[in-house]
Amino acid sequence: MTNAMQHAALQSIEQFLYQQSEYCDLQQWDEYLATFDENAEFHIPQWDSEHVHTTDPKREMSLIYYATRAGLEDRVFRIRTGKSAACTPMPRTLHLLSNVQGEEQADGNWKVKVNWVTHFYRFGESEAFFGRAEYTLRPDSDSWKVLRKQAILLNDKIRHVLDFYHV
Repeated sequence: MTNAMQHAALQSIEQFLYQQSEYCDLQQWDEYLATFDENAEFHIPQWDSEHVHTTDPKREMSLIYYATRAGLEDRVFRIRTGKSAACTPMPRTLHLLSNVQGEEQADGNWKVKVNWVTHFYRFGESEAFFGRAEYTLRPDSDSWKVLRKQAILLNDKIRHVLDFYHV
């Protein structure tokens, strides 16, 4: 891949990630879910020690783990039907992404790293979660699909509910 093609792919990836964040902030859940492949893994590992997080969600503790998009779909269903007390009322969120870096893999998918901050407002308080995320993205027509998202939460304390829409 030429430098120009790699640059164009990275710009496309950035725009995809920005659009996905906007879908989440606007609570456009159908559009948000559509950015994930149906077999997409979503993982927020737990810290094992001060600088080491868990790596195997099937054998170690995680803050959130969905083996497929169905886990996210279930959360959205619970939000929409009012069956999630943790999401009532839904917080207002604002996702900020920076330092997007990516590299094409031999199979044509991309490994992408980003830094993120999500500001949120609920019950008269403003707070923020922040961290790093790693994605595996596959090309999908003129866009991308998330095959895997792992968000590393860097906050020391979680004072409020943590859910998928915070990362």
